[in-house]
Amino acid sequence: MIKKLLSIYLIAGSLFISAQQSYYNDVDLTKSGIALKDELATKITATHTNFLSYTPGVWEASKATDFNPDNANEVLLIYGYSDSGQTARTRGINDNGGASNDWNREHVFPRSLGDPNLGRVGPGADAHHLRPADPAQNSDRSNFPFAESEGLTTSGKVNDGWFPGDEWKGDVARMMMYMYVRYGDQCLPSTVGVGSKLNTPDEMIDLFLKWNAEDPVSQFEDNRNTYHGNTANAYAQGNRNPFIDNPNLATQIWGGPAAEDRWATASVNDVTALSKVLIYPNPSFSGNITIKGNPEAVSRIRIFSILGKEIYTKSNPEFKSQEFKITGLKSGIYLLQLSNKNKSITKKLVIR
Repeated sequence: MIKKLLSIYLIAGSLFISAQQSYYNDVDLTKSGIALKDELATKITATHTNFLSYTPGVWEASKATDFNPDNANEVLLIYGYSDSGQTARTRGINDNGGASNDWNREHVFPRSLGDPNLGRVGPGADAHHLRPADPAQNSDRSNFPFAESEGLTTSGKVNDGWFPGDEWKGDVARMMMYMYVRYGDQCLPSTVGVGSKLNTPDEMIDLFLKWNAEDPVSQFEDNRNTYHGNTANAYAQGNRNPFIDNPNLATQIWGGPAAEDRWATASVNDVTALSKVLIYPNPSFSGNITIKGNPEAVSRIRIFSILGKEIYTKSNPEFKSQEFKITGLKSGIYLLQLSNKNKSITKKLVIR
């Protein structure tokens, strides 16, 4: 019986992943860096066919997507972690409003931090980043940027930032990635999180890459994504969050710690080896840089201008004492791509 049940679960899981991947049939998933980001942006924008109203659309969508898997009469509250009160994890599904025992709609990407303000239409009513929350907890979060925990495991303020809690930090990271890819410069990760963008090819910050890797996708996130990807559902937007479907897509685009590869399309070892390669000095004031790491981790080096023009390429670079040097780069901002087999990561390179 155990073997039969295991087979059923494996088959169901395979069908679920296959259904996820079919959404991306027209996306070239062999790409990496900004090229893959652009492919995904085109996809999630084109399939966003139902633009929800803030009221009642988002209310109704939240009831359909954010129900408690253990009790369908409740919704899960983002940032929640206790049994009751302001930090409760659940509320009655129909108790939406502004009273102390109700739940309201939290803009996980704060409206005021958008440029321009997200408002209550378009990005301000995009259900992929709107979550039920306790009104007081929502108010305490305000528009504080997300920040590392500093010892916390549950949600709360950290200096001038907000930690969402270990249970929710991966959700937050993947929502911020979605908003950036979907709405571009209006929703910059660097305005909504405390972290460095030095080692990414654009405005993505290391904090969200870290959280994406540390907190795997939950069944709850999958349920939300599946609902919105099915246009037969009354309050579905039609598009999906790619970073829920496969967190490793973030690694393919921005590098950083290797996130879960739910499609087994990339070798975690290959990506991890690439992510450990060091590039220094960065910024460089001499036009010279050194790439240091395991020689077997890098099979090709390419450098692109910020406009996408390839200015340098080297296949099978010869490392000496685990170092490979590039000299004579002119002042500017570049994208440096390191590849190993079919995997690659891209880092921002600054020459002063």
